[in-house]
Amino acid sequence: MEKKHIQKGRSSSVAFVGAGPGDPELITVKGKRWIERADLVLYAGSLVPEQVVGYARKDARVVDSSSLTLEQTHALIVDTVNFDGLVARVHTGDPSLYGAIREQMILLDREGISYEVIPGVTAAFAAAARAGVSFTIPERCQSLIFTRMEGRTKVPDKESLELLASHQTSMAIYLSAAEARGLQDKLISGGYSPDTPIVVGYRVGWPDEMVFSTRLGYLAGRVKEEGITRQAVFLVLPGQDEEGWVSRLYSKEFSHGFRK
Repeated sequence: MEKKHIQKGRSSSVAFVGAGPGDPELITVKGKRWIERADLVLYAGSLVPEQVVGYARKDARVVDSSSLTLEQTHALIVDTVNFDGLVARVHTGDPSLYGAIREQMILLDREGISYEVIPGVTAAFAAAARAGVSFTIPERCQSLIFTRMEGRTKVPDKESLELLASHQTSMAIYLSAAEARGLQDKLISGGYSPDTPIVVGYRVGWPDEMVFSTRLGYLAGRVKEEGITRQAVFLVLPGQDEEGWVSRLYSKEFSHGFRK
């Protein structure tokens, strides 16, 4: 099926806008501009703060989609586009990560409606920034895995947490706050030391955000103690507190195309 998403030199009728993790200043300039000029702004009120959609025009239609089905949101989009309107479909974080945009794009393709996707700051990067940590450490850790615990949405066997943990690299684990004990056990059984540094980011960017560091062996206890059951991301950071791993990029012994 031919896709009708935006190409260079063309204009789109719909934009999937990454709203960022919660801080209304962590939306891109492009995303903010789309909200400002849209005739219909669709957003999930349980995940996207009202301040973000507050950028909409006073005469725009702003709809909380948290209680709507896919078919209902699609109908709203089609009705707006049929009257030559513009639609900003606002998603928390980055639309491409657990954003459920694929099925929406398929429906738009069937209608021949052009669209584009505007990236946003995902919660893992916002949590890392708040905690002052790096996912990559020269020579120690050069990969980052995004994943989740299995719940109502199944996870393929080859992507089980234990198998992914065997890589011993950094991980950002979403949608798993209700299973903190299982998360802890699976990461340890997969090979991570109970002493592995963990950052927990709860509602990062919101007024009630909570970002704290702990060790894997204490993860479940800390999460329970803080009363966190949803809207949290877990950063697994092997080697984070080890010394001696320094980038060679700025070393005087390291030459490259811009410095001899």
